[in-house]
Amino acid sequence: MAELNIKRHRRLRYNPILRNMIRETNLTKNDLIYPLFVVEGENIKNPIKSMPGVFQMSIDTLVEECKEITNLGIPAIILFGIPAHKDEVGSGAYAADGIIQRAVRAIKKEVKNLFVITDVCLCEYTSHGHCGVLNGEDILNDETVQLLAKEAVSHAEAGADMIAPSDMMDGRVYAIRKALDYKGFQKIPIMSYAAKYASGYYGPFRDAAESTPAFGDRRSHQMDIGNANEALKEVETDIQEGADIVMVKPAGAYLDIIYRVKNKFGLPTAAYQVSGEYSMIKAAAMNDWIDGERVMIESLTAIKRAGADMILTYFAKEVAAFIDKHQ
Repeated sequence: MAELNIKRHRRLRYNPILRNMIRETNLTKNDLIYPLFVVEGENIKNPIKSMPGVFQMSIDTLVEECKEITNLGIPAIILFGIPAHKDEVGSGAYAADGIIQRAVRAIKKEVKNLFVITDVCLCEYTSHGHCGVLNGEDILNDETVQLLAKEAVSHAEAGADMIAPSDMMDGRVYAIRKALDYKGFQKIPIMSYAAKYASGYYGPFRDAAESTPAFGDRRSHQMDIGNANEALKEVETDIQEGADIVMVKPAGAYLDIIYRVKNKFGLPTAAYQVSGEYSMIKAAAMNDWIDGERVMIESLTAIKRAGADMILTYFAKEVAAFIDKHQ
């Protein structure tokens, strides 16, 4: 009778060098996209109370931040603009001299080898804080899409390297792709917020972007938190309409969605570790309830392990420093 052999899985875990050699999932700087908030004015670096270590910055300060980001080896940023004036149709979003348009030009003039992505939505620019044009309290889809396409073109004209529509209006990827191509921007890729959930994790971002709705919520266009099959339909539609990269947002509570999207479509997949995820880790670490650095790396590794090719995270600078320290 054959003797039963004990399976010694721990052999591969005793030595730290071997553990690192056989690790299946590794974070690198190339995984990172750093979100930044830009405001009007000069020499401004306003701390965001609900997001320790994150700031609203004027364009001059933002440019210096981007130089530091590049020196850290972070390859990409995504910009969110907070205009000085807002109106019913978010005209600052698509103005040639808008806050994002001027920020992109300044970054491109002063900073080399940084990939600049721009968020395309109207919520930061509308006086009511909603993501589109209103008729009463109803968000008008097609009228909004026309303005989003106009916004995307204005960002490309300013020098943006990639457009990221986050509004969740139907048909916006098709409209943006058509408008970009018509204006000669066939080489500009689109990273769509394809499966963006109506999540409670966005609270601190609303403080940062000053985009809290004046009434109601965003459940008429962002996805219901209980739905997974719908996410696959949304992603498939965006791919058909011309998205080059698809995004799942938030990340931590939707690892199953990241996995299913990557497994089904195989397209480059982004995930957004959103403000609430960041702030919860920061708050717990500040209270000595967790090892903040360890949980930061663990949370981001889980997102990548689920299938994300790139991660939008407010931890980007800290992760880059961690990687340098442990190389």
